[in-house]
Amino acid sequence: MKASSECRGCLQRLVYQAAELATSHESVRAKAKEKGLEVVSTHFSLDAITIVIATKIHDVVKRVTGNPDPYREMKDREIAMARELFREAVQNHGDGFKGLLKLAALGNAIDFFKPLESVRADMKRQIEFVIDDSEEFEVKRRDAKRILYLADNAGEVFFDLPLLKYLRRFTRVIYVVKAEPVQNDITLYDVKRAGVEMEVGEVMTTGTATPGIDFAVASEEFKREFAAADLVFAKGMGYWETLSELPAEGRVFYCLRAKCRPVAASLGVPLDSYVAVLR
Repeated sequence: MKASSECRGCLQRLVYQAAELATSHESVRAKAKEKGLEVVSTHFSLDAITIVIATKIHDVVKRVTGNPDPYREMKDREIAMARELFREAVQNHGDGFKGLLKLAALGNAIDFFKPLESVRADMKRQIEFVIDDSEEFEVKRRDAKRILYLADNAGEVFFDLPLLKYLRRFTRVIYVVKAEPVQNDITLYDVKRAGVEMEVGEVMTTGTATPGIDFAVASEEFKREFAAADLVFAKGMGYWETLSELPAEGRVFYCLRAKCRPVAASLGVPLDSYVAVLR
């Protein structure tokens, strides 16, 4: 997905957010913001992939502030909140594929910046997919020998587990996380910290610290697994923003909530729609 004019403002806000989270020293924050905004100015164009620019922003902020994981405290809070919210949410979803898919999508929709009670209210809203290719995915799943499950944010792991366990009843599933911290994306360390390492099962990393996936810097191991997978379950907007640039082969299944106008427009759905797209 190529950038739109709106994406520049979002990237600039990302600079400020990352710098604010990375350090409490005002002079260092100011320097991080300055260098981050330079990245946006230098690399932004309507032919760019925003995730690639976002990765450069995070790299600069980490380097300037000396903080390798600016979102650490946020992720800790997210994991704690998600564990509690999951116990409530799981009771409202069936144990069939469609119910578990909606539960996984609900995890992607949660805004952990909001107060807990506000998040609880959001969770009570009914999930319906504006684009729903779930039946096509299930048909292809029956013949799949290997599925890559590309995870998104740290707190979502609890909401992913029931679907992971369901899929593993039929085929091999590899849960894919980030190799190093980036934003609030889940890493192998976060899986262990959440106490779900044994439940997650087989896990690997992308070999890099990028939102979504940038094949230019991903590990050779990940690229081999991606090429060999019969199906790829891609969670969250970051993967749509990056993988949608690849030729459509009918094997990547995107599960997300379109939280911004450019992503919604690229999918052809209203803002904040849930989609389950096989492409």
